[in-house]
Amino acid sequence: MSVMSAALHRDQAYARIRDLVMSGEFAPDEPLSERSLSDRLALGRTPVREALKALAKDGLLTIHPMRGTFVRQLSFDDLREIHELRLALEGMAAYLAATRGPTEGLAQCARELRRIKSRAAIDVEEAQQAGWSFHDELFRATGNSRLVQAYDNLRAQSGLALQKMPQYNVERTRQAVSEHLDIHAAVEAQDPEGAQQLMWRHLSSAFEARLRALGAVRPHHSAIGDQRS
Repeated sequence: MSVMSAALHRDQAYARIRDLVMSGEFAPDEPLSERSLSDRLALGRTPVREALKALAKDGLLTIHPMRGTFVRQLSFDDLREIHELRLALEGMAAYLAATRGPTEGLAQCARELRRIKSRAAIDVEEAQQAGWSFHDELFRATGNSRLVQAYDNLRAQSGLALQKMPQYNVERTRQAVSEHLDIHAAVEAQDPEGAQQLMWRHLSSAFEARLRALGAVRPHHSAIGDQRS
């Protein structure tokens, strides 16, 4: 197998296993078997092994010597660190997007958010998907490929954390839609400082809402989900 072909198979394994992890395909206590994944994906065990190592390096999997590889169970410290990094990266994304000016992609997201907001009854899942699309498009609007790449890994870790967290309630969902539209307005006005401040407030409000929702069921141990020593 050529070097190029090996790299392609490794990248394919990485992308497909990551999709399975992000879709909640694996139970917290289910070891990820190289052999089973190789058969399932119709790829060799070497690219699967390399993909598992890369996903562990990216913070999505945990490798326990002599026990196996598992989907990572994020602790509250992990959630705090993800939140703090989101403040840095997404605050900068909002700033740069506003500096460079609005894009059609952001305008489409804003139209979808306005449509959702105009309804008497709001669909929480639909609104959250629209919100993630807005954040994705905001990074594209920065014109900074390195920032987009850094966000991609953070986005995956955030998605993994949210699998274990309750959804927003309707009130918080409607508030989040309005916050996204306020950020878009600041980008349209080419107000970098305003867009950055609004993004920081949005992320902080979202984080606090998640923690409040978890408060009633917050575990005594350090991880969200099943605890492993």
